[in-house]
Amino acid sequence: MYGSETWRLTENNKRRVEATEMDALGRSFRISRKERIRNVIIRQQMGLEEPIIKETEQNRLTWYGHVQRMAEGRLPQIPKIPKIALKWIPKQKRTGGSPKKNWMEGIRKAMNEGNLYEGQWEYRKQWSLGVGQRRTTF
Repeated sequence: MYGSETWRLTENNKRRVEATEMDALGRSFRISRKERIRNVIIRQQMGLEEPIIKETEQNRLTWYGHVQRMAEGRLPQIPKIPKIALKWIPKQKRTGGSPKKNWMEGIRKAMNEGNLYEGQWEYRKQWSLGVGQRRTTF
């Protein structure tokens, strides 16, 4: 999905994306919600193994690795912006309650789930294996 690399996926957003995906799959397969067919069965009939959220998480990790491998002066006129933008945290205080998760926390969680560690993005093959883009070992 275009631009999904920069999304901050909350649980609410994940539910909405999954609902939209299942609505589109059901419509393309001409299945009505009134038929009450489970999402797993619709996915099997369409030949899909994983939800689109997994692809979104892969895209985020791929883009994160790409930005981390970038040379400092690569972007014209504004060097160091990508890495500064990844580490940016707003300065104003939040209201009461638990703080909202930022994009970087989502990346750290996905890295933990994929057994990836800081600095591993330098080794492209290992990174793409951990992200899940490649299906074979090297």
